[in-house]
Amino acid sequence: QVQLVESGGGLVQPGGSLRLSCAASGSIFGDFVMGWYRREPGNQRVLVAAVTSGSITSYEKSVKGRFTISRDNAKNTIYLQMNNLEPEDTAVYYCNADWRPNYPWVYWGQGTQVTVSS
Repeated sequence: QVQLVESGGGLVQPGGSLRLSCAASGSIFGDFVMGWYRREPGNQRVLVAAVTSGSITSYEKSVKGRFTISRDNAKNTIYLQMNNLEPEDTAVYYCNADWRPNYPWVYWGQGTQVTVSS
């Protein structure tokens, strides 16, 4: 089992910044992707950004240039630096750890609310 603990959400004004953190603990080994998803009210959960064990990153189009995902493999922790936040970024953000296709393991954090409003 793996536990993912998120922190860093909150309320911020448009144009502001927030930094999310997600620490993984438990039975961790091998290569796996970690990422951030978000779910807006009434919508499905969508991938925002992801990073591999080798620090290869990918981003959803709307956050490119504003969000930066990073990873500390020694601490099994990822970060999402969110700059120039927009009201459309308001959502619950979920941390994810995915061992597929090598192993059929996928884990989720409990979610942290990010609200961008004046």
